[in-house]
Amino acid sequence: MNLLFDSFWRAVAYCLRPRVVLLSLLPLVLVIGLTVGLGYLFWDDALDQVRRVLESSAFVNSGWAWLDSVGWGRFKIVLPPLIVVFTVTPLIVVVSLLVVALLMTPFLVRLVALRRFAALEERKGASFLHSVTWSLGSTLMALVAMLVSIPLWFVPPLVLVLPPLIWGWLTYRVMAFDALAQHADNEERRTLLTRHRAQLLGMGVLAGYLGAAPSLVWASGVLFAAAFVILVPLAIWIYTLVFAFSSLWFTHYCLAALQALRNERSATQQEVDEAAAGLLDAPPEASSPLLISKE
Repeated sequence: MNLLFDSFWRAVAYCLRPRVVLLSLLPLVLVIGLTVGLGYLFWDDALDQVRRVLESSAFVNSGWAWLDSVGWGRFKIVLPPLIVVFTVTPLIVVVSLLVVALLMTPFLVRLVALRRFAALEERKGASFLHSVTWSLGSTLMALVAMLVSIPLWFVPPLVLVLPPLIWGWLTYRVMAFDALAQHADNEERRTLLTRHRAQLLGMGVLAGYLGAAPSLVWASGVLFAAAFVILVPLAIWIYTLVFAFSSLWFTHYCLAALQALRNERSATQQEVDEAAAGLLDAPPEASSPLLISKE
């Protein structure tokens, strides 16, 4: 737990560094360009599709009638944009995570390593292509899980649990792998991911909930429609900062755990060497069967 909280506060402190804040603007530009482009092409069509689906439902129409009777008829204007926003939010979160992992994580790992773990040997257990393949494979599995779980999102408690859990699992898979790719060999990486799986998954889930929070900024009903140009970039920038923090948190944790693993193995090997040296230096026992002379 000490390692968990120590790496957490170190990650918070590193996020305040000007270089980290400025670097977060690069993924922001790319994700905003993609989001605005897709919104320009598909926003109106998506709203029309949602409205048609809602209007074709007798249950929804009875709900509209009840809302009109209690003076909340304006909610029918707000609901379609909210549905579209919450539907595309997982995609934007995943894209933000991948962009941060590919563009920011290598720099952040080098930053942490130079400042805290300069003596830690780089064993380069995974190449850049391996990291990209791992990230894309994990993302594909997360997207499949999201699609399969969408019907469960309409159950009120589960919509607050399932998406952050899926994002958290994806964050854990991508961030932990990238944090160890440069310094750990394959065996060390597998050992650490197995030994610290519960802690790393918990970190990923917390990052998943933090990643879900910005959707409240740009899915705020009427305000969203009135301030689209301002709220969307702001929310996406918060996404990039959240994942930058996650990358720093995983990097501090994983590199410290890797250093502890190597120190542990070094101490064990030293004990074995000392024990072996003691056996070699010990005088032979007089009672040894090999030394008994034949009469």
